[in-house]
Amino acid sequence: MEKLQRYMTKIKGLLEMTFFKVLLFVMLGFVMYFSMFSNVKPEKLDLSLFSVAEQTIRSPITIEDKASTEKKKKDAADLVKDVYVVKREIAQNRVDLITSIFGTATEVNDAIKEEMEAKEKLSQQSEEEEDQTTFVEPEPSEKLSRMKEKLTEDVTKDISDQTLLALVQASRSELSLAKDVTVTAINNVMSNRIPADEVENAKKRLEEELRFTSLNTNLKAAAIELGRYAVYQNEFYDPNATEEHRQQAIESVEPVKILQGQIIVEEQQLISSDVYRQLELIGMLDSVNSNQPFIGLALIILVILSALYYYFYELKVQSEIKQSYLLLFSIIFALSILLMKGISFFHEFKYSEISYIFPAAMGAMLIKILIDERMAVLFTIIMGICGSIIFNEGITGTFHVSAGIYIICSGVAGILFLTKQNQRSKILQAGTFVAGVNIIVIFSLMLLRNGQYEGIEYGFYVVLGLISGITSAVLTIGLLPFFEAGFGILSTMRLIELSSPNHPLLRKILTEAPGTYHHSVMVANLSESACEAIGANGLLARVGCYYHDIGKTKRPQFFIENQMNIENPHDRLPPQTSKNIIIAHAIDGAEMLRKHKMPKEIIDIAEQHHGTTLLKFFYHKANQNGLEVREEDYRYPGPKAQTKETAVIGIADSVEAAVRSMTHPTPEQIEGLVRKIIADRLQDGQLNECDLTLKELETVANALCETLNGIFHSRIEYPEMTKQKVKQA
Repeated sequence: MEKLQRYMTKIKGLLEMTFFKVLLFVMLGFVMYFSMFSNVKPEKLDLSLFSVAEQTIRSPITIEDKASTEKKKKDAADLVKDVYVVKREIAQNRVDLITSIFGTATEVNDAIKEEMEAKEKLSQQSEEEEDQTTFVEPEPSEKLSRMKEKLTEDVTKDISDQTLLALVQASRSELSLAKDVTVTAINNVMSNRIPADEVENAKKRLEEELRFTSLNTNLKAAAIELGRYAVYQNEFYDPNATEEHRQQAIESVEPVKILQGQIIVEEQQLISSDVYRQLELIGMLDSVNSNQPFIGLALIILVILSALYYYFYELKVQSEIKQSYLLLFSIIFALSILLMKGISFFHEFKYSEISYIFPAAMGAMLIKILIDERMAVLFTIIMGICGSIIFNEGITGTFHVSAGIYIICSGVAGILFLTKQNQRSKILQAGTFVAGVNIIVIFSLMLLRNGQYEGIEYGFYVVLGLISGITSAVLTIGLLPFFEAGFGILSTMRLIELSSPNHPLLRKILTEAPGTYHHSVMVANLSESACEAIGANGLLARVGCYYHDIGKTKRPQFFIENQMNIENPHDRLPPQTSKNIIIAHAIDGAEMLRKHKMPKEIIDIAEQHHGTTLLKFFYHKANQNGLEVREEDYRYPGPKAQTKETAVIGIADSVEAAVRSMTHPTPEQIEGLVRKIIADRLQDGQLNECDLTLKELETVANALCETLNGIFHSRIEYPEMTKQKVKQA
C-alpha cells in the first residue's frame, strides 16, 4: 500500500502541470471514444440489387425519403384539375349588344315614320292642288341600308340581311316582344357554364327555347339568329388559380420518412430498386461510408470532458486535494466505463437488457464517499449518457434510453441513501436500497412499453436488478480501502476505524496518560457538537480530538490532568524549561502520528490546535522572576488553524481546561468563559487563517455552552448523602 501511495503521489505531482492535466483528460476521451466506437459505427450489409434478403432489416435512424416525398408531391399536383372561371360580365355584354340591335331597328323605323309624316304635312300646306303627291313607305332595301349604317361592321358581317330586314319591317310592339323573349332566352342559357366545347349545345338550347314563342315566322327566325349570335363561351381557364391550387396540394403533402425501427425489407424478400435506394439512404450499404456518427461521438465526448474540466477548474479546494480528486475520479470513471463495455459484450449471446446487471451505483457511491455529492451526481449523469450508447445493441437507434434512465436512477438512489450514512455497514444497506429502486425502475420501463411479458421474464429482470444493487455495494466496500490507502483519503469509514478504543495510540494514551485521555474525550464531545452546528465535519473533529494530545504521553506527569496525588514538577523547574516541555507536546504529537502513518488531517489537528497562542502562565512567571523574555519565545510554533474543525478544537480544548478548573460553574459563568476565550482567540489573530465567520463563531459558542451545561448540570443531593456529610462534619 505504501508503494501504491508513493506512486499516486508522484502522479499527483505531475498533475500540477497543465500539460499532464490535459493529457489525463485526453486519455479519458480516448477511453470513452474507443469504448463507444463500435456502438455508433453504422452497420454495413453486403447486399446487391435484386438479391434476396437473408434477414429482416430495420432502419437504425429516422430520415426523410426525399425521392418519395418529391414523387408524392408530383402526384398530388397532377391530381389537381385545371381551374376554370365563369365571367358573368360576358352575358351582360351580349345582352346589351342584342338590346342595342333591337333598339337600332326601332330607331330606324321611328325615323322613317317621322319623315313620312313631315312630308305629308308639307304637301297639305301647298296652294297648288295639282302639285300634291302621295308619299309611300321606303323600300325594304332602303330600310336595310339605313339599319346597316347604324350598326358596326362586325355586327353586319355576322348577322344576315334577312334578320335585319325582319327587324326593320316589324312594328314597334313586335320588336319589343321579340327583344324581351330573346334577352330572356340569352340570360337563361348564359347563366350556366359554357365552356368552349359546349357553345353549340348552348345555342341549340336557346334555339329550342325561342322556337315555341308567339312571334311571327320572320321575326322568330331573326330572334333565333340574334340569340345564337349572342350566346358565347363564358368559362375560361385560369392559370394563376390552377397554379395556386397545385401549390397548396404540394404544401399539404407530409414528408415521407423512414422511421427508426421501420422494417425496410423482410427476410427472404427480394431487394427491389426502391428497397435498395432506401438501404442506401439509411447508410446500410458498403458503398456508403459516413463519418457523421464518429464526429457526433467526438463532439459529445468533448462536451463531457469540457464540463469535467470546468468543474475541477472551479473546485474551491487546495491544489493538492484537487489533484487527488481529479486522479481519483479519472480512475473510477475509466474503471466504470470499461466494466460497462465488458458487460455489453454479453449482447453477443442474445441476452436482452443486459444493461440492468451493470452495477451503476458503484462509481456514484465511491465518489460520494471519497469526493463529494455534486461530483457523484455529475458522474451519474455522464454514466447514463455513456451507458445509453454502449448498451445500444439490439435496438434500432443510437441511444438506449431505457438503459440511460436505469443507470441514472440507480446511481442517484445510492447517492441519496449515503447522504449522512457513510459507515461501511450502511453501504450494504445502500446496495439493498439500490436493488429495490432498480426493480421498481425496471418494472416501470417494462410497463411503459405496454409489451406482453411472461412471468419468467419479470423474474429474470428482478434478478438482474438485485445483482446490480448488491454488486454495487460489494464492489464499493472492496475498492474503498485501496482508494483510501492509495490516495491517503480520510473517509468516514477510516475515521470510524481510527476512533476504536483498541487502536494502539488510543490505548497508549489511556494507559500512560489517563487524565489526558479523559480530557480528549471531553474535548471531542464539545468539538463534535460545535462542528455539526456550523456544518463542519463533526466526526473528523471527534477523532482528531482523540489524538490531538498524543504528544503528552512522552511526559504525562508534566500536564495537570495527569497529576493525580503527585506534586506539580513545574514548581521546581524554571519557566523556560516548563515552556519547552509544554510546547513540545504539539510537535512530539505530530511526529508520533507521522511515524504511525496517520492521516494528514489528524496530524494537522495535533500540530495546529494551539496555533501560535501564548503560554501566559509561564510567560508571566518568567517576568515575575525578573527575566528578560520575549513574548514570541513563549508562543507555540504553530501553524495557526487552517480549517474550521481545527479552529473549533482549539477553542474547545481551552474551554474544557478552563471550565474543569472551576468549582460548581453556573451557566452564566460558563457562557462568560466561553465567549472570553473566543474573543481572546480573535484578538490574538488565531482564527485569521481559517474560514470561520463571526456568525459561525456565535453558533459555536452556543453549542459549547449547551454541551457544557449538560455536563456540569447541578445534581440533587439524596438524603443518604446529606446524612453522611453531617456525620463527617
